[in-house]
Amino acid sequence: MAMLRRRKASPPADDHASTSAVGSSIKEEVGEKKQAKASKKGGKGRWSCLDNCCWLIGIICSVWWLLLFSYKAMPASLPQYVTEVITGPLPDQPGVKLQKEGLRAKHPVVFVPGIVTGGLELWEGHQCADGLFRKRLWGGTFGEVYKRPLCWVEHMSLDNETGLDPPGIRVRSVSGLVAADYFAPGYFVWAVLIANLARIGYEEKTMYMAAYDWRMSFQNTEVRDQTLSRIKSNIELMVSTNGGRKVVVIPHSMGVLYFLHFMKWVEPPAPMGGGGGPNWCAEHIKAVMNIGGPFLGVPKAVSSLFSAEAKDVAVARAIAPGVLDSDFLGLQTLRHVMRLTRTWDSIMSMIPKGGDTIWGGLDWSPEESYECSPKKQKNNDSHASSNDDGEMVECQSQSVNYGRIISFGKDIAETPSAKIEQNDFRDAVKGNNVAHSNVSCREIWTEYHELGWAGIKAVADYKVYTASSLIDLLNFVAPKMMQRGSAHFSHGIADDLDDPKYMHHKYWSNPLETKLPNAPDMEIYSLYGVGIPTERAYVYKLSPSAECYIPFQIDSSANGGHEGSNLQGGIYLANGDETVPVLSAGYMCAKGWRGKTRFNPSGIKTYIREYDHAPPANILEGRGTQSGAHVDIMGNFALIEDIIRVAAGASGEELGGDQVYSDILKWSEKINLHL
Repeated sequence: MAMLRRRKASPPADDHASTSAVGSSIKEEVGEKKQAKASKKGGKGRWSCLDNCCWLIGIICSVWWLLLFSYKAMPASLPQYVTEVITGPLPDQPGVKLQKEGLRAKHPVVFVPGIVTGGLELWEGHQCADGLFRKRLWGGTFGEVYKRPLCWVEHMSLDNETGLDPPGIRVRSVSGLVAADYFAPGYFVWAVLIANLARIGYEEKTMYMAAYDWRMSFQNTEVRDQTLSRIKSNIELMVSTNGGRKVVVIPHSMGVLYFLHFMKWVEPPAPMGGGGGPNWCAEHIKAVMNIGGPFLGVPKAVSSLFSAEAKDVAVARAIAPGVLDSDFLGLQTLRHVMRLTRTWDSIMSMIPKGGDTIWGGLDWSPEESYECSPKKQKNNDSHASSNDDGEMVECQSQSVNYGRIISFGKDIAETPSAKIEQNDFRDAVKGNNVAHSNVSCREIWTEYHELGWAGIKAVADYKVYTASSLIDLLNFVAPKMMQRGSAHFSHGIADDLDDPKYMHHKYWSNPLETKLPNAPDMEIYSLYGVGIPTERAYVYKLSPSAECYIPFQIDSSANGGHEGSNLQGGIYLANGDETVPVLSAGYMCAKGWRGKTRFNPSGIKTYIREYDHAPPANILEGRGTQSGAHVDIMGNFALIEDIIRVAAGASGEELGGDQVYSDILKWSEKINLHL
C-alpha cells in the first residue's frame, strides 16, 4: 500500500513540473509577442524613403481619383453655381445674348492667325524625329519638346540662305479650324469666338481658318505652299456659295500684317500677284476687323532679334543669373533661341516702321511720357466698361523719352542728347574674334561670333539707338539675317506711292509704303486692348564672356526708383496690350487711313475700338471676360460682340463708331507725317 501510495503521489509532482513547463513556455511566448510588438513599434520610425514615396503616391492617386469621381458625378450646373455664389451672376455669352436679340449668321468669316495662334506639324524630318509624323511641333501639348528639345529646334528652324525648308525637313501649317482654336490644352485662342459665332448659326462652311506657316516671309508662303492663292480661292468660294455676301476677315497679331500683304498681292497679275484686279477686295470683302494689329511694328521684335530676350526673359535672368545661358550647366538656352528665331523671316515684318517720324527721336516721342497704371475693375456686362464702373485710373506724367528704343545704361537714357557723345559703329572693323578657338561657342553658332570684340565695343560706344538707327544696328550685328529679310520687308515711309518700285512685294505689309485697295464700301477696324504696361524701350548693358555668349543683355537692375515708374527691370513701359503699344495698333486707323489720304485714296472708313483691360476678379474667372491682353482679348465679351454684330450685317456706325480710352488721337496729331 505504501508503494501504491507513493506511486499515486507521484503524478501531482509530474503535474507540477508540467505546469511549470507550460508556464515557462507561456512566458516565453508572451515575451516573444512583446518583443515582436516592440520590434514593430521600432520599425515604424525606420521607414525608408521608398516607403514614404509609395505612401505619398498612394495618397495623391487616391485624392486625384476622388476629385475626378466627384467632378464626373456632380451636376453640370454646380461649377457655375459655385462661381455665381462667389462672383455674382454671370452674363450670357455674347452669342447667346445676340441670338436672343434675333441676330443670325449672314456674312462668311475668315480667321487669319498670328505667331502664337497657328499650329505647325511635321511631314518629313531627320532620324531624331522618328514617330513625329503629323505631330504638332508648334501648338498642342509640346510633349515632344521636353523629350528632344535640340531636335525640335533643328526642325523648327528654316534655312539660313533661302528662308525655306532645310534639306530633309518639311514642317507645314495645320489645316482647318483646329489649327488655332486652342494653342495648348485648356488655353483657348479662337475657340471662344468660334463657339459664339456658332450660337447664331455659323458652321464650318461659313467659317474658314486661313492658316499659314508664320515662320516664313509672307511672299514665301506663296512660293512654297501657294497659301495666298488658297486664301483667294476660298474667299471666292465662300462668297459664291453664300448668295454673294462678302466676307468679314478677322486677323490677329502678325496675321494683320499678313492679310495687309494679301490685299495688295491679290490685285497685280502673276507671277508677282494673284491676278484678281483692282476691284477684287471691293467685290469680296465687307470688313477687316484687325485684333491686336502691330501695323507699325513692335519694339519687342528688336530685343528678340538683338539679344533673344524680352521682359519675361529679363525677369528670369534677374532671378537666376547665368542659368539661361549657362555653359557650365550645358543649357545655352538663349543662344539656341537666337539661332532659331533669326531664321524666321516673319519676325522682321514686326521691326518698327516709319523711323523717327513715327516712334520719336533722341529728344521726343509721341506718347509724351504719359502712362496709366492698369485699372482694376469688375463689370460683367459684355460692353466695355467706363471709368465710372470701377476704381479710377491712376495716371502720371514722367520725364521719359521713348524715342530712345535702346540705350546702353540708364544714365544714357536720361541724359540730354547734347551731352551724349556717340561714336559711329557703321564703319567699325569687325574682328579680334577669340570664339573660333572655343569648341563650345562653335556648337551653337550665331552671327555674333563674326562680330568680335571690336564690333561689340563699337555697338556699345554708339550708346543710344532710335527707330531709324535700329535698322543700321541690326544690319551690323546680323548682316546675313537682314540681307535675307530686306528682300521681303521694308520699314520706311514712301515719298511717292505712285513710284513703280512700290509694286514690289517687300513693301506690301508696310502700311506706310502701300495704298489700301480701291474699295470705298469696305470697312477697316482696329480692335486692341489698352491699360496694360507694354514694352516700348530698353536699357542694355554688355554681357560677361561676350566672345562666346550673346554679348548684350537687358539691364534688369535699371529701375525708375519709385513705385509706378515707367522704368521697370531695364524696360520702359507704355500703354498697350502687353505686346503691341497703342501707337502701333491705333495710329493708322486714327490718322494714317482716316478719311481720304494718300495711303487710303478711296476713303475706306476706319474705326478704332479699344477695350480697357480689367483683370479677372478671382481664379474662377480663368483668363477673364474683359481682358485686354494680346491673346486673352480673344475671350473678351465686348470684342466678341462687336465682331458678331458686324458679321451679322452691322456697320461701324451702328456699333457706335470709335471707342477710345487711350490718348491715341492726341499722340497721332503729334506725328508730322505728310498724308
